Amino acid sequence: MSDPKLYARTLLHAASSQPDFYICMGDDFSVEKLRTVTAETLTQPYLLQRPFLGLVAQSAPIFLLNGNHEQASLFNFSQTDVRHQVAVGVQNVRNRFFPVPGPDAFYTGNTEPLKSIGLLKDYYAWSWGDALFVVLDNYWHSPALVDTAFQGGEDGKKGHDGHADRDWWGITMGDAQYHWFKRTLEQSKARYKFVFAHHVLGTSRGGIEQSEMYEWGGKNKRGDSEFSQRRPGWELPVHQLMVKHGVTIFFQGHDHLFARQERDGIIYQEVPMPADQGYVAYNEEHYQSGVKLPNSGYLNVSVSPEQVKVDYIRCYLQKDETNQRKTGEVAYSYTIGPKGDRV
Repeated sequence: MSDPKLYARTLLHAASSQPDFYICMGDDFSVEKLRTVTAETLTQPYLLQRPFLGLVAQSAPIFLLNGNHEQASLFNFSQTDVRHQVAVGVQNVRNRFFPVPGPDAFYTGNTEPLKSIGLLKDYYAWSWGDALFVVLDNYWHSPALVDTAFQGGEDGKKGHDGHADRDWWGITMGDAQYHWFKRTLEQSKARYKFVFAHHVLGTSRGGIEQSEMYEWGGKNKRGDSEFSQRRPGWELPVHQLMVKHGVTIFFQGHDHLFARQERDGIIYQEVPMPADQGYVAYNEEHYQSGVKLPNSGYLNVSVSPEQVKVDYIRCYLQKDETNQRKTGEVAYSYTIGPKGDRV
């Protein structure tokens, strides 16, 4: 699902538009199948990405967030075997080789250091022009396994995948991140508000289909509301909190296709893969509504006082281009006005 030549071509094309910054949506540094865990093997996926992401980063800041394949999580950190080493190692390597922002006079974020790591730099926010940008972390504050378990290690141990018997209410962004997120939204006077996370809840498939569930929407799988009992001290489920404070677009990764949906005035935008040489719309069956398109490419988001414009820019290997499909074509486009008007 990842051709290096197509990846480089996509990144170079993204850089050619001279973006103010470039945001990666997670699963950029896969370590979960490493068979030998050492400082060197944990570092390699991050070093591998530097020449590629540098194609954009030479002219625009790069912002990262963790996906499930990075295996940077509180669940792993809390183990007493090789998974603890993985969690500490990958977060330290990430923060060492990439300038991920921490809380300061410009950025807000997680102020609580963690043993052997220091500041995680996992969730953060900033304002730029007419927009607020909020990056959430799905993994560093959930005591329960969120998604895929670490499968590698010299000792051959394999954690269970957690999908059959997982504690769905145990999957959480945590009290501290939730209250920071709430303050960030309610204190912002930005005309547009963008929220980024690897996925709704950090797991499962789909967009608005998952947004009614657990701490994101307040209901269990039977459709019963359990939010007030399960999240005491939280004002609203995450989706309803975003509605209340006028979030414009929620961007997510994880599902490997372009999918645009809308619920309660919020766009749920699944981002495409940059380097899928098969040009497939993976997992489209999990999206029961909206616009669904295949890979590969990237999203170009333009912000002005008058509107937000989102373009899905397609990218192809040169050998796969035809008169009907060429790198740089706009496969889909939409605009949003400051009052939420959609075009």
